[in-house]
Amino acid sequence: MGIHPFVATVAEETRRQPVVQVLGRVGMVLYGVVHVVVAWLAIQVVLGGSEQTDQKGAVQALAETPLGPLLLWVLAIGLVCFAVWQFTLALVGYRYIPKKRKRITRRFGSVGRGITSCAIAFAAFKYATSGDAGNSTEQQQTFTAKVLAMPGGQLLVGAVAIGILVVAGAIFRKGVKKSFEQDLDMSKAPSWIEPVGRVGWIGKGCAYGVIGVLVGLAAIYADPEQSGGLDKALHTLAAQPFGAILLALVAVGLAAFGVYCFVAARAQKG
Repeated sequence: MGIHPFVATVAEETRRQPVVQVLGRVGMVLYGVVHVVVAWLAIQVVLGGSEQTDQKGAVQALAETPLGPLLLWVLAIGLVCFAVWQFTLALVGYRYIPKKRKRITRRFGSVGRGITSCAIAFAAFKYATSGDAGNSTEQQQTFTAKVLAMPGGQLLVGAVAIGILVVAGAIFRKGVKKSFEQDLDMSKAPSWIEPVGRVGWIGKGCAYGVIGVLVGLAAIYADPEQSGGLDKALHTLAAQPFGAILLALVAVGLAAFGVYCFVAARAQKG
């Protein structure tokens, strides 16, 4: 079933609005900032720290700077704008990609980025108003426990794990195949974006892959404490043999993805 013509028209008109384009691209810069901060927090774990190494940890780290409250509001508003841009792309974007299947895959990717941006924006807003964004690992485990308690809960959690692994594979493949270049106007991008983009997409794919494995283990053992988001995934990596090296490599990948976002904010085909 296709998109209703009225919805498609509204989405297209919204996407083409200069203010949406500008604010959405500013939001993409902030989306990149979050990844760079998460990478820095991951390095702190390598060095022996115990910070929360995910988007909420990044929100907390920004809040603790001298301009913390202002940064949180800028982050929240900017990421909401980025989400709006991504949702319009999910509805009517990527028409420059001739193959329908690849175009649909790109649109699903925009949905994911939009949802993630809304979640980070909510965490920033919550921290700005209450001083606490919550612990994402505990929240993830509580939610997993509730799902596991449902009839067929293990199958549901297992299906989620498979979905995460599929997404991780798609992200990883995008880095390997350099297909992210299709989304950029390469005349507006520096020559070094190719290696940086590849490292970024591959690193992010690996991080998502660990999350998928953790959720899968929670399904297999019916143990919600096995599950977790990015924070649990990165700490799990750190606890493995050669974990410090693995975590450092993933941190480099996340930082590279953040830098990629800085470039894509200007060069992304809108």
